[in-house]
Amino acid sequence: MALGAREKKIVFASKVSIGGNALLSVLKIVVGIIAGSLAVVADGIDSASDIITSLITLYTAHVVARPPDKKYPYGYLKADTIATKVLAFIIFFAGAQLAFSSVGKLIDNEVAVIPDKIAVYIIIVSIIGKLLLSVYLRKVGKEVESAMLIANARNMQNDVVISFSVLAGLIFTFILKMPIIDVITALLVSIYIMFIAFRIFMQTNRDLMDGVDDEEIYRKIVDQANRVDGASNPHRIRVRKMAHLYLIALDIEVDGKMSLEEAHELSAEVEQNIKQNIQNVYDVLVHVEPFGNCEIDEVFGVSEEHL
Repeated sequence: MALGAREKKIVFASKVSIGGNALLSVLKIVVGIIAGSLAVVADGIDSASDIITSLITLYTAHVVARPPDKKYPYGYLKADTIATKVLAFIIFFAGAQLAFSSVGKLIDNEVAVIPDKIAVYIIIVSIIGKLLLSVYLRKVGKEVESAMLIANARNMQNDVVISFSVLAGLIFTFILKMPIIDVITALLVSIYIMFIAFRIFMQTNRDLMDGVDDEEIYRKIVDQANRVDGASNPHRIRVRKMAHLYLIALDIEVDGKMSLEEAHELSAEVEQNIKQNIQNVYDVLVHVEPFGNCEIDEVFGVSEEHL
């Protein structure tokens, strides 16, 4: 099965993420053991978990590329959204694990052991590497409009924050002799990570419930429909997203004496207007009704008076 241009970019970005995280993970675990820093080893294990998220992204890119079939007539694009939800769970689990570990240290009043200075250097390398990965994944994610890649980029940003907290902890522990600040910083970072994961989770809920992030699209649809002579009162407009693409359905009113062929041409013009002037439209379904046939209280969809 051949991958499209969008899927190829997602696959390549995922491979870059896997390679970068694998390198950083090995470096931090090995250096952490040699330097005697459990915090650096833990940061390395966190980077190892990022390899799993990148593998999920890589696999999902192949799933998304599958053509529609009888089981999934709309195709497999929503696999992107499902994968994003999985990533949210992984990110939240990582944050929760760090929180439990931090609370445990506070309760047990553990005293930090001063590791070797090489631990500081590897954390600085980690910060630079994770920052570059985050910027790259976010850039590609925005370019191909992949919520999955953007979520992975946020995960990399979380890792930068984690590495900064480890670095700050090392500084406070080694220079100021205040190891307790290291643990408190780790706890605050864990809360931040769980908050980011929850926000990603809620966003995927909106996508899976056929919501839209930009409500302005309804106004754009109405404007494009009203530009067609003979078409009026666009109503019962329903928009849902399939990954980065929009599926649009709407009703319009036309002269009831119009022939079927004329009504079809008019609805096709409305469809063409919407596709040409609104980005990322996958499909448009236009239902034609005679003037005055519109119900006053439509249960589903958005009408012009709602805007």
